[in-house]
Amino acid sequence: MKTLSFVFSFERSRKIAHADKFPLALRSGIIYNVPMSELTVLKALILAGCGSRRAMAEAIKHGRVDINGVPVASFKQEIDGARDMLTLDGKPIKIRLEERVYLMLNKPAGVLSTTRDERGRRTVIDLLPPTYKNRSLHPVGRLDMDSTGLLLLTDDGALTYRLTHPNFEKEKEYVVTLDRELQPRDKSSFEQGLELEDGLTWPAIVREGPTERKTYYVILHEGRKRQLRRMFASLGYRVIGLKRIRMGNLLLGELPQGKIRVLAKTEVAALLLSKPAA
Repeated sequence: MKTLSFVFSFERSRKIAHADKFPLALRSGIIYNVPMSELTVLKALILAGCGSRRAMAEAIKHGRVDINGVPVASFKQEIDGARDMLTLDGKPIKIRLEERVYLMLNKPAGVLSTTRDERGRRTVIDLLPPTYKNRSLHPVGRLDMDSTGLLLLTDDGALTYRLTHPNFEKEKEYVVTLDRELQPRDKSSFEQGLELEDGLTWPAIVREGPTERKTYYVILHEGRKRQLRRMFASLGYRVIGLKRIRMGNLLLGELPQGKIRVLAKTEVAALLLSKPAA
């Protein structure tokens, strides 16, 4: 299926080319993501399992923690996990990396994009293999119950922020099927921004699909609740089908519905390297 991948292909290739500079390692579906040059002493002690945050802060305060034989002056002091020697009460501490999980799901219709539901309805967490069900994963952004397609799940709050905050201008691409053909004037309105009950939308990109006249590719830079459905409804159209096929540089591809795959380290690095718009 032909998509609007040309919109981001150059930027994607530039980011992937530099992805090896980001400190990531992949093992068994889990990416370990802690920049060693930005790791604080307190966090290193906690990751190493030496004790609680309060207990380790007290240990630092009372001079029980050294870096290369020198007492640590502050729990916010940074440590280079690849070079520095960390000790607690004179005993060497092995610095561990913080585990992060990054999964792509092809969400089926009828499944909620949430971690739990009080009414007992099926959620995206129910689709995960047992390995990941106790990882405290959350969906990145929204796909309403009736929508399908690409949904990311992670326990990385920083990445979630980068993918959902409009300042980063992270594109999201959808295939939308309407109940009738989109009129040229309505297409122009879409691309200029529409006034909804929660404010003016950002300009969108709309292109005709390759198969039938009522199917369109739509690119957004934001992710309000049921946004596309509300935008089309404000112009008098009903959305029959909605599928997300791209988020930033990530393509849904041929991933079967209801299945997941682990993101490659280059894919995660490209997402993390994104910068906010000026």
